[in-house]
Amino acid sequence: MLFELALIAAAALAGLLGSMIGLGGGVFIVPLLTLLFGIDIRLAVGASIVSVIATSCGAAPGLLRAKLVNIRLAVVLETATVAGALAGVAVSGLVGTGTLYILFACVLFYSAGAMFFGKDKFQEQLEGSAATGRFDGHYHDKRLARSVGYRVRALSLGIALMWLAGVLSGLLGIGSGVLKVPAMDRVMGLPIRVSTATSNFMIGVTAAAGAGAYFARGDVQGPLAAPVALGVFAGAWAGSRLVPSLKASTIRIVFSVVIAAVAVQMFLRGVG
Repeated sequence: MLFELALIAAAALAGLLGSMIGLGGGVFIVPLLTLLFGIDIRLAVGASIVSVIATSCGAAPGLLRAKLVNIRLAVVLETATVAGALAGVAVSGLVGTGTLYILFACVLFYSAGAMFFGKDKFQEQLEGSAATGRFDGHYHDKRLARSVGYRVRALSLGIALMWLAGVLSGLLGIGSGVLKVPAMDRVMGLPIRVSTATSNFMIGVTAAAGAGAYFARGDVQGPLAAPVALGVFAGAWAGSRLVPSLKASTIRIVFSVVIAAVAVQMFLRGVG
């Protein structure tokens, strides 16, 4: 019972942080389970991919009500991400444990650097009515007390990056937000709040695409996955309520510091 309560508490913290920065709880669940609880990485990845679905379910409703999710863009990008996730699952059983740790760390280092050195201001701020493109959008910024519009750029490159994000999701069970958020923020020009919200909306579908294979291989263990999913859902629900009122700079700093710390731990584990 104490072990399960500890899992729920740790997963709730992971879900809170994951929903705030659009990564899904999986990016924290894998290090927590392997480094803190000593669980085999493949079982941790299996529980993680279930927790990613829970994160999306917990966070998406609140973010949709706040109108931070670009639904039209999310549907297009998710098609590429799901295809990548299926490819990642297909080769996941062929990759060694040490390689998984090191690959995970490299992805996290990239994400932390891309966001830390990113600009706090949007690449292009518009009045809400000025965003007229097919995938452009706008939302009400509580801090600015006005509607802010934005234009979506480099859609083709964004789709390619979403496919790569899907591969990483299927391979590592991390929800693919570690690449989705920087891609939407730095490459496609979305405001950071919209990037994190749209990522939260998408990650559940991506994870669900690969979850079946993990179930079939026996990597999803109910006694482990159930408390993790419960805790992550509760944390994600709470985190989604904080996103609309957070500063863009705060989101970037939290993203970068947490991800860099996790990356160091995973890299050290990967090299023994």
